[in-house]
Amino acid sequence: MRLFSDKQPTALFGLPSARERKLLTDALRTETAGGLLLLIAAVVALVWANSPLDDVYETVRDFHFGIPALGLDLSVGHWASDGVLTIFFFAAGIELKRELVVGELRRPAAAALPIVAAVCGMVVPALFYVGVNVAGGGQLDGWAVPMATDIAFALGVLAVIGTNLPSGIRAFLLTLAIADDLGAILVIAVFFTSTLNLFAFAGAVAGLVLYWLLHQKLRVHGWYVYVPLAVVIWALMYNSGVHATIAGVAMGMLLRCTPRNGEETSPAEHIEHLVRPLSAGFAVPFFALFAAGVSVSGSALAETFREPEALGIILGLVAGKFLGIFGGTYVAARFTKAKLSPGLSWTDVAGLSLLAGIGFTVSLLVAELAFTDAATREHAKAAVLIGSLISAVLACVLLKLRDAQYAKLWEDEIRDEDLDGIPDIDQPEDLEHRPTEYKRRAMAAAKARMEAEAQRRVEQEE
Repeated sequence: MRLFSDKQPTALFGLPSARERKLLTDALRTETAGGLLLLIAAVVALVWANSPLDDVYETVRDFHFGIPALGLDLSVGHWASDGVLTIFFFAAGIELKRELVVGELRRPAAAALPIVAAVCGMVVPALFYVGVNVAGGGQLDGWAVPMATDIAFALGVLAVIGTNLPSGIRAFLLTLAIADDLGAILVIAVFFTSTLNLFAFAGAVAGLVLYWLLHQKLRVHGWYVYVPLAVVIWALMYNSGVHATIAGVAMGMLLRCTPRNGEETSPAEHIEHLVRPLSAGFAVPFFALFAAGVSVSGSALAETFREPEALGIILGLVAGKFLGIFGGTYVAARFTKAKLSPGLSWTDVAGLSLLAGIGFTVSLLVAELAFTDAATREHAKAAVLIGSLISAVLACVLLKLRDAQYAKLWEDEIRDEDLDGIPDIDQPEDLEHRPTEYKRRAMAAAKARMEAEAQRRVEQEE
């Protein structure tokens, strides 16, 4: 049985097109830099919250300011999670729209594997959490905490260890994270909406309609129009009871992703280029600074490991993510007859599955939303940090063992023997000017013929 009717089997971790690789490189460069800042912010938060100045940390985090008359008198911590983090979700909305319209997710055969992997990578960790807390008598409210993958943190870890992941693996990881983000957005919108204020919600929807009309129909330009409108939409969404970050996702997905006559790039691509550094370089690290400051003393850690909620989160991130993504990818590959890209193995899928267990930004946000008890919330946040750390270490060990193979694949991707500025892998065969790429393709074709012949013989014997 096949899920799709494509004549050619899907290539798992296959090489993206030249245009996709360029977009991927630009996006990952920003996310990697942001991931490093995120790591620094998390370390600063942990050190600050466990130093003699911990009372200063709590005072700053809990300091309230805003406009009470508009229902916007928030603490610094809440401004970080409900306000500043909206920029991150806005960028995520743009990325999701681009992938659905012009990216890999527009093609069912290409989208099937990462989407199935992402769904399994959300469901299985949630089941781990529920199982642990049913057995241990814990709260079931935190089932969604271990569901999300933090792409920025994962890329920051990769930058630190210096592995040379080929574009196919990076593209799969990014697509997986985008599908994962969509699931997290839906979970936040559906399950973590408090009492709904219909008037405020209707106002937010009306603002989004106006935003769409100005952008899509009237083609109005100018940040001075959209920034004030975005603030109004965000404030109405916050007061409606729906988590305010959903406003960012909605505005990002309403942007046009296809260029019109005379445009070199689409508005979504242009705005994403401007906003992504702000998201990765400021919004996410700022949120981490006031969300990751939990106690890591010996007694606090011991108490964390005794709490079923914390254990459920740790097992969900480490074991649940691994089993969900690896198992989902394997099953989907079997049904779609997808084949691993030449030079890669299922060990690489295992390493990627472990890397996806790094659930930081969204996991910390969901932990804040899920638990009303301060002590449980702190234990849940500590569990997110512990689970992410364990996943990161295991992933680094496994991926680093394969780094020599990754380096060879990366060399094939960027080789330019004729020095024309275009990678040889994107050009026609030419034995005289691009002999190495010519020989690589010949060997790959010969191997494919041998595998096809072996498969034909097996089918004949059956």
